[in-house]
Amino acid sequence: MDHKPLRVIAAADSNMGIGVGGNLPWVLPNESKYFLSRITAVSAPGKKNLVICGRRSAIKGGSSLPNCYTVVLSRTLSSVPENADYLCRDLPSALELGSVPPLSDEIETIWVIGGVKPFEEALKHPNCDQLNLTNIMDKFNAETFFPEFDRVTFKLLDEYPGVPSEIQEENGIKYKFQVFKKVHKQ
Repeated sequence: MDHKPLRVIAAADSNMGIGVGGNLPWVLPNESKYFLSRITAVSAPGKKNLVICGRRSAIKGGSSLPNCYTVVLSRTLSSVPENADYLCRDLPSALELGSVPPLSDEIETIWVIGGVKPFEEALKHPNCDQLNLTNIMDKFNAETFFPEFDRVTFKLLDEYPGVPSEIQEENGIKYKFQVFKKVHKQ
């Protein structure tokens, strides 16, 4: 099996809130553009990323993301939803889909974009090498929260190529793009 880099990407407020009523609690178009630029970036023509999400976290029009195949995780759906390319029952089967032929030749990076359970599982997975977490520097009325993660295992980098390090502001809301890299214990 060809193990691909596994990465998690999310935005969370100062209480680690990530959602309310099935949506983001904020409207930040530039932060959304950054998110899309990260999950759709590939290093070579013909390569694609595998984007994994729970059915409630699926991006509307997800199967039309450039350079991406979208996998929706669900134990209850019986067919691939219209906003996805694949349906898998759980994260391990979605990871396997991207790591064995025929997709393994095309897939460059596997991104987990939500919800809480896929985030938790991905962060504990041995192939997860990076967490991209936008720090929304405000509190919102969230009802869904990003899971706790080991801040010793995942170390916040001061800077990362292609990621702005200064505080952003949009619609009166300040936020900062953060990249945490997994530190391998000796």
